[in-house]
Amino acid sequence: MTGESHDVVVVGGGIGGLANALALTRKGLRVRVLEQAHRFGEVGAGLQIAPNCTRILHHWGLLDEIKSLGVLPENIVMKDAVDGGVLSRLDLRDVERRYGFPYMVIHRSDLHGTLLRACQRAGVDLVNDVTVTGYEQADGGAVAVHAGGREFGEVVLAADGLHSVARRIVSDDEPVSSAYVAYRGAVPIEKVAGLDVHPKDVVVYVGPRCHFVQYPLRHGEMFNQVAVFESPKALAGEADWGTPDELDGAFAATCDQVRAGLPLMWRDRWWRMFDREPIMDWVRGRIVLTGDAAHPPLQYLAQGAIMAIEDAWVLSEHVGAQGRGRSADWDAALAAYNAVRPEHCRRVLTTARAWGNLWHHDGEKREWRNAVLRDRDVYDYTYVDWLFGPTARTPDQLPPMFPEYDTPRPMTA
Repeated sequence: MTGESHDVVVVGGGIGGLANALALTRKGLRVRVLEQAHRFGEVGAGLQIAPNCTRILHHWGLLDEIKSLGVLPENIVMKDAVDGGVLSRLDLRDVERRYGFPYMVIHRSDLHGTLLRACQRAGVDLVNDVTVTGYEQADGGAVAVHAGGREFGEVVLAADGLHSVARRIVSDDEPVSSAYVAYRGAVPIEKVAGLDVHPKDVVVYVGPRCHFVQYPLRHGEMFNQVAVFESPKALAGEADWGTPDELDGAFAATCDQVRAGLPLMWRDRWWRMFDREPIMDWVRGRIVLTGDAAHPPLQYLAQGAIMAIEDAWVLSEHVGAQGRGRSADWDAALAAYNAVRPEHCRRVLTTARAWGNLWHHDGEKREWRNAVLRDRDVYDYTYVDWLFGPTARTPDQLPPMFPEYDTPRPMTA
């Protein structure tokens, strides 16, 4: 066990781990982050951050920096992947007026880098090359076990992802495969100059057992694409699932705009889509799950990174409500966190699955889906109010996050 004392040990230096470290340091706690990689960083391409995330980044003083790195798209446009027809649209300028904070798209590494720099400025103890292999309860706290020793904290937060070691303490479940595969690709904007793309929008093409997403990154200097499809090889249990020939076959019947973007995908790497069944208890003693360790979702609501940041906000606010710095009542704070976050995240996980099924309908179900989406009013927020509004909490446990948003606003026409 190290001689230096820390109030909180965070296992995992991804977006969720750094968000927790920053939020708790802001509450006066001493935090150490253990990351197994040689350096802190993120892989991948773009991600979307909705008002329920930009609201928190604003509170942490990071929104201006995030805006300087990302893009504020004008619309989310949903199209049919087969005929290219517009099905529905969300006016993102009106979204910002309604919820008070913007909807953005940003490169994963840019969001991660912003959080990393904020942690460095705040004095978080950031440690690389540490692989945590186990967790133990201890008097007055918990311990993260690794090859180089044991790290004690009054609380150990497990932000160790989909394959979390700590999750085994609260559940014997395994990741659930959807048999869907994702290809990604972020290219200089010049690469799509001759294509029929929307350079100021997030566009989602939904098709039979596949979908295709496009949006700009880094002030429009880059263009991000994501192609997702059901893999016949994965369904059959074959090892060589998701190969480029499956990618091309899955999108062979889609419209010209989709097929024109496929050659720009990274074809040397692809990702299997997993989630887990929701669990309603994330706390064992002083060991706490957060982020994908607690609630890895499928990607259809674009809420994975957002939920991790929300976890950090909610936990830190409950800690702050139970006492400042080292005087915090951890048992009360963890009980309050465990009372509000699992139910919200359960709804995100199950809704994401349902939304994915809706996107991938074929035949008569596709025609029904298209009719329903075309009938939706642009300013109907029924499907996003529960996501984009203030972070879930119970009124007797936390002060209002932003009082001006406690009173419902009239819908902007």
